[in-house]
Amino acid sequence: MELIFISVAKTVECAAVALAFTALFAPMYLKPLGILQSAGYAGGRLARWTVKKNNAYYLRQSLLFMLCLLSCAVVGLCFSFAGGYAALIGLIPYAVFFILYAVEDKKRALRVPVSFTPRLKRLYCAAVFFTAVLSYIAVCLLNFADIVWGNAVFSALRYCPLSVFPFLGVPILLLSNLVMKIYEVPHNKSYVRAAGKKLAASGIKTVGITGSYGKTSVKHILSAMLAAKYRVLSTPRSHNTPLGLALTVNSADLGEYDIFVAEMGARHVGDIAELCAFCPPSLAVITGICPQHLESFGSLENIVKAKGEILSAAAEAVIAPSCAEYFSDYSVKKYVPDCVSDVECTCGGTSFTLTIGGESERVMTRLLGRQAAENIGVAACAAHALGVDLGDICKAVRGLDFVEHRLQLITQNGVNILDDGYNSNVTGAAAAIETLKLFGGRRICVTPGLVELGILEESENYALGKELVGLDRVILVGETLIASVKRGYLENGGEAEKISLAPTLSAAQEELKGYIRTGDSVLFLNDLPDIY
Repeated sequence: MELIFISVAKTVECAAVALAFTALFAPMYLKPLGILQSAGYAGGRLARWTVKKNNAYYLRQSLLFMLCLLSCAVVGLCFSFAGGYAALIGLIPYAVFFILYAVEDKKRALRVPVSFTPRLKRLYCAAVFFTAVLSYIAVCLLNFADIVWGNAVFSALRYCPLSVFPFLGVPILLLSNLVMKIYEVPHNKSYVRAAGKKLAASGIKTVGITGSYGKTSVKHILSAMLAAKYRVLSTPRSHNTPLGLALTVNSADLGEYDIFVAEMGARHVGDIAELCAFCPPSLAVITGICPQHLESFGSLENIVKAKGEILSAAAEAVIAPSCAEYFSDYSVKKYVPDCVSDVECTCGGTSFTLTIGGESERVMTRLLGRQAAENIGVAACAAHALGVDLGDICKAVRGLDFVEHRLQLITQNGVNILDDGYNSNVTGAAAAIETLKLFGGRRICVTPGLVELGILEESENYALGKELVGLDRVILVGETLIASVKRGYLENGGEAEKISLAPTLSAAQEELKGYIRTGDSVLFLNDLPDIY
């Protein structure tokens, strides 16, 4: 009977310790979960994030490990006179340091906050479950070793090995993500199939927009033009994945719309084909091609191949003049717009002559830069192909507003802020810097460089540095890419006293506060997501 009592007591102790430990450890998953979510639940990208050279994540985990290990050992030994309770008292440092870590970590907020979607909640629960199971197994083994060895010192220190759990957080999360895909993958496919059936039954006409850059901007511009004649549904923000499109379709009453404008993104060959399989476009639009996402595509040829998949699914296509030669072999009926001429760019907007169907009209838009005029030309050609006349197109152009974080002009306290935070491609970066140079006063650029360029990353960031020469101030953010940018700047005539380095965007903003004055213009070029 006594043995049974001891066994039950130990089992209760193990369960209680494991549950308390799990509850304290669970908040540590929030930041890695946010990173994983921003990476599209791609476990490999989270793994690479944890070990990149400028990431202090594992440094903080190492510090937490040492604090917990040493404190647990000291407290356990100090209370060794308490016998079997010494180890339990030694658990107190875990509570103290886990809570302190959670409080401090919360101050380092993610740029893109965690969105508690049903999928993320399921993944969080799975990670907590695996933590509880692993911690219970660990506690049971430690208690079993204590019973077998019967050593007083080991008994007091038996929970010290739990301090390794901070290193296990990301592996447990990756394991949970892998296991949950057993449910998530078929669930998502079912959701996407439902959207495809709903689209097919509705009879709504679909316009698919893809390209290396300009997709979201052209989507907003085209939607505004089509609204003059049609009821338009478009994907929100940058929702350009199968789930993003499916969410838009499944959440809408398609009977209230005539045209669905769908932004289609890709990182691998086959991604566009997958989108077109359930959302076949009547009209395809390709906005431009550059080495963006070269890291995942592997080559420019693969980028062209992937974007060209939309042409195999559409009856007609509008292709930007800058990339039309890439798709000359496709048999689809193609429109290559040559409808924008006499472009004049100022800090107050962009004016140009728009020629459609043999008619011409001079128009001006608030949108900035030559790239804006080119995007409008592509959208205008697509709108005209869908039956919108020049007058309605020009009226829409005059009423266009900035798209958030896409060379968006914000004026605050006499300072011009060009928010191009979403842009991270070579073509858009050059256009943004060209636009900054249109403004008066001192001109400042804040940038971490360009990403996802694969083998071209160093050379293109060097070229970016060269483009920055002539500005009054350049602030480079982070550590990952700025060496090449700085070298390109200094080796091409840039002045060393005009360039500075900041570890984070917030640090760069603090530096600006002591420098900036009325009349200055600041370009925030590419605010990198947390995954970088």
